Amino acid sequence: MISIKEEIAVPSPPARVWEVISDPSAVVSCIGGAELGASHDDGSFDGTLAVRFGGLRVRFAARVALDLDESTREGRLTARGADGQGATRFGAGATFRVAEGQTPGSSRVYCDGEIKLNGKLAKLIESGAGMVVSRMTKEFTDELVALCAAPSEPLTAATTEPLPSASTEPLPSASTEALPSASTEPHASAPAGARTAASRPTGLLARLRAWWAGRRARRQGGAPQTAARSVNTSDDALGQGGRR
Repeated sequence: MISIKEEIAVPSPPARVWEVISDPSAVVSCIGGAELGASHDDGSFDGTLAVRFGGLRVRFAARVALDLDESTREGRLTARGADGQGATRFGAGATFRVAEGQTPGSSRVYCDGEIKLNGKLAKLIESGAGMVVSRMTKEFTDELVALCAAPSEPLTAATTEPLPSASTEPLPSASTEALPSASTEPHASAPAGARTAASRPTGLLARLRAWWAGRRARRQGGAPQTAARSVNTSDDALGQGGRR
């Protein structure tokens, strides 16, 4: 038979510690090698626990029942099962209680229990049980303390992290993106004005070419009268333009 008697100090209020220790899934998360299985209609549930005894690793499967008294923050756990090969069977029972700690806002968890083993591995397990229980109790205590203190940490992280990203990222992109578009707009209108100014000498040049062609035609004497009249008309227009 293996006896267990432990007293665990937790720096969290009793209400929070009871909330964690009365939740089977939370307790299982604090025990290395433990897994929670299916639940049954009577309130019991399946669970497994892998334990190493020296060079031997034994995996136990059990059906666990849990009775809770929230008013006194006390509970009782019973379990029955066997190892993976069915060579060693066990029955376990334990009571636990959460009480006020020695300092305000702290708690103490009291646990008393015993495990009875039958089978070919019973003596081997019992001989190394003291060391195994001590190691598992320390691991359970560390995980329980961290889990009971966890709710206050995510709230602080959630309120401090989003603020820097909201204040720093949009501002640089807004200032750098706007400046190039504002500086390029005036230059885009300048080529349109240049094209309008250039279109004026193009008409005058055509008129000069026509005038010069008419003079050459008159000198050669081969141009028809209608052509001469048209040339004179353009010549007079050019002369009137010169007098203005």
